[in-house]
Amino acid sequence: MLMWDAQRHRHTAQRLGLRGRLKCLLLCVAALSCLPHVPAHAIDVDLTEQQIQTALDQGKQAAKKGMSPDSFYVRFGVADEVQSKGFLITRVGALSVMATHMALRGLQPSETDVRQVLEGKTMLISTVIFGNRPDFAVDSYMVLNQGGKTIKPVTVRFDAQADRSVVWPESPRFKAKVIASFNYADFDPKATTTITVFPANGGESSFRMDFSEIH
Repeated sequence: MLMWDAQRHRHTAQRLGLRGRLKCLLLCVAALSCLPHVPAHAIDVDLTEQQIQTALDQGKQAAKKGMSPDSFYVRFGVADEVQSKGFLITRVGALSVMATHMALRGLQPSETDVRQVLEGKTMLISTVIFGNRPDFAVDSYMVLNQGGKTIKPVTVRFDAQADRSVVWPESPRFKAKVIASFNYADFDPKATTTITVFPANGGESSFRMDFSEIH
């Protein structure tokens, strides 16, 4: 009991001091960004203090409403069980996702947690594609195209063994995930973009998005 009480008081002290430390961090980020406090799109790379705090507050509010953290994913494609689709997670979205996860556990992000998100160099894009072999997604690749410029990913992961689709054994029999991360420095966060996934055995799945319209 004494150990539990000591831990509880220590955590309370940490929570009491977190707001001040987090405020300092946010002020530093705002100063470094040198950007005006204007309404932002979700893929903005340099976030202001207001944008960061808003993202964290949205996560807390989502948790209070019982919403899932994935409600902050930016989804694309057709919402159909046998159509390719996916989502991306922006820096703003990642802050809200983290805040929601922690709030659901009765916690709040530390300044280190926030800093790790802000210092992230890449944006994650996750897709679900369909095929007729359990290994159809092996060696799949993903690229972005912006006005004729091809942007290659930093990393690509894929399901080596696909899951059965809802229409199995009919076609398409299997579904698999292909996940890639792209360096923020390599693409225009406000351009119309085509996301294309290339399975190794041929074919492709493409999704067209206007990054500037993501809010």
